[in-house]
Amino acid sequence: MANVTRLYRGYVFDLDGTVYLGDGLLPGARRTIETVRRAGCRTAFVSNKPTETRQAYADKLTRLGLPTPVEDIVNSVQVFINELCARAPGSRVFPIGEQVLRDALVAAGFALTEVPGEIEYVIVSFDRTFVYRKLQIAFDAIRAGAHLVATNADVYCPVPGGGEPDAGALIAAIEACTGHKVEWIAGKPSPLMMRMAMSVLGTAPQDSIMVGDRVETDILMGHLAGMSTALVLTGATTLDRLARSEVKPDYVLERLDQLLLEQEADWRETCRDLRREHPG
Repeated sequence: MANVTRLYRGYVFDLDGTVYLGDGLLPGARRTIETVRRAGCRTAFVSNKPTETRQAYADKLTRLGLPTPVEDIVNSVQVFINELCARAPGSRVFPIGEQVLRDALVAAGFALTEVPGEIEYVIVSFDRTFVYRKLQIAFDAIRAGAHLVATNADVYCPVPGGGEPDAGALIAAIEACTGHKVEWIAGKPSPLMMRMAMSVLGTAPQDSIMVGDRVETDILMGHLAGMSTALVLTGATTLDRLARSEVKPDYVLERLDQLLLEQEADWRETCRDLRREHPG
């Protein structure tokens, strides 16, 4: 495991499995984020999980002792809505998802329908209310010409004690029965989320690092953006799984505060140098 040897101007953190798990911060998370913020670095937080609003994520971080404005949060629902508004504003859609997604679609002017012949887009998301009837509607709509798109493609979401099947599992079921592949996905590692995260961060890719617990989403997105990457082993990825992956992070951390330089003096000196090189 390579030691982190530099300070970055921008840090993008995944949330579930990286900063917190369930309702508790993971070891070293608070110290890490407080330290990089004190150093004058930018922080942004990204999540593929589409069951909470951006405000809810900001409130949760604040409640856990890391005050965070909603503007620093990027989630897959936000990215998805922006993209669908650009491609097909006001279209008729069938969301396989929970209330947060449904509310966001209605607020953005989309018409929700369960009539297969009317549906223009079948939207697949994390849905703990998924039943066979929804699969049937999706099947009929796609065979009638509807587009298949998704908020995210995570196969499961880590939770304390295990995990919950996520949107990727539902995408697989719909692709299997229809023979149609999902056309585009908003969440990590897509360039759609990558661009929004970099816009929030406001730093150059070479001066930024992506930190997360999944090689196939967090680390891959960082690579595609030209950022440094750090994998933390507190969520979905084990060392065995990492060894089998073609995607490799720059750093592998047992806990988040290994992201920090070993000596506080090194941080102070590096921060002074960074501010001289990039004033403001």
